[in-house]
Amino acid sequence: MHWFERRIRRYEHRRWTTDDNRRVQPFDWGLEHIGGSPSDPHPGAFVRDYALKAIESSREWYAASPAPDYRLDPENVLTFASSIESPWPENNTVHAQLFPARRSGPGPAVLLLPNWNAKWHGQNGLCRWIQRLGITVLKMSMPYHDRRMAHGHERADQICGPNIGLTLQANRQAVQDARRCLHWLEQQSYTKLGILGTSIGSSVGYITLVHDERIRAGGFFHVSTYYADVISQGMTTNHVWEGLRNDVSVDELREYWSPISPMPYVERGMGAGRNTFMVYGKYDPTMLPELTRRMLDALRLHGAEPRTLELACGHYSLELAPFSYIAGYRMLTYFIESLA
Repeated sequence: MHWFERRIRRYEHRRWTTDDNRRVQPFDWGLEHIGGSPSDPHPGAFVRDYALKAIESSREWYAASPAPDYRLDPENVLTFASSIESPWPENNTVHAQLFPARRSGPGPAVLLLPNWNAKWHGQNGLCRWIQRLGITVLKMSMPYHDRRMAHGHERADQICGPNIGLTLQANRQAVQDARRCLHWLEQQSYTKLGILGTSIGSSVGYITLVHDERIRAGGFFHVSTYYADVISQGMTTNHVWEGLRNDVSVDELREYWSPISPMPYVERGMGAGRNTFMVYGKYDPTMLPELTRRMLDALRLHGAEPRTLELACGHYSLELAPFSYIAGYRMLTYFIESLA
């Protein structure tokens, strides 16, 4: 291993260990979150059938009408009701921060979806950077994050945890919430729309892109194949896999969580012709580069031509200079060109 790679991997491990609130949650099928019964004697068969139907009818499964109660407060915080009602009331109101560009007329706009466990002010620097270049940004809080966090929780374990049905519901909710954000931007006369996602936001963002024709361009920091692949192999999701591995195999989990994974939609050719730019780390221990390469190969095989940028960094270290400057500059240039 090259000395620089060792240095990056040490940094990744050090950043991973700074979060001391990761807990191994108990396994649960969570059928009640996807229309099933907790007493079903064959929960695995139920989830498998549910997942197959969800993928077959994904346009309906991810469909979202405009919210009836959009409200933008004086501090440019947009709130509205989520289209999915979860068991936690605080999660059912979507919060999104608006960073309006200083220009005459609506112009282009980007919906930004942050990383897993991002804080309320996370990625605000990126938002302001995009804003200064004349592009409006709407940053959506993901389900179970910051102002939407379930009472008594410190992390967004519901959107990525060992509860099979709840994880499905939470990621579906994220896509539908994103589409409601796009409805609002469209109502404000923004017609040149893009989407920018980081990590789990990248996964949700890509699925939103292929299901919403209004999006002209998609930018993604960190890219992978199946939700189950990241959970079972990634460093930052090690505690999630620990809660799953005694009850399901990786192959089973890949089937169960296929509707919330990018790869099935790539294999259906839904990304063909879509304008995307994908940035990833050569030494990423969370979304492994071999998974990224597999995803990119599949995209090209099925008619997509994504722009790509590989940097000699990892998952966390993408935020460090010079990687953050290079990635940010290339991503912003991409959006300026694509939404012109």
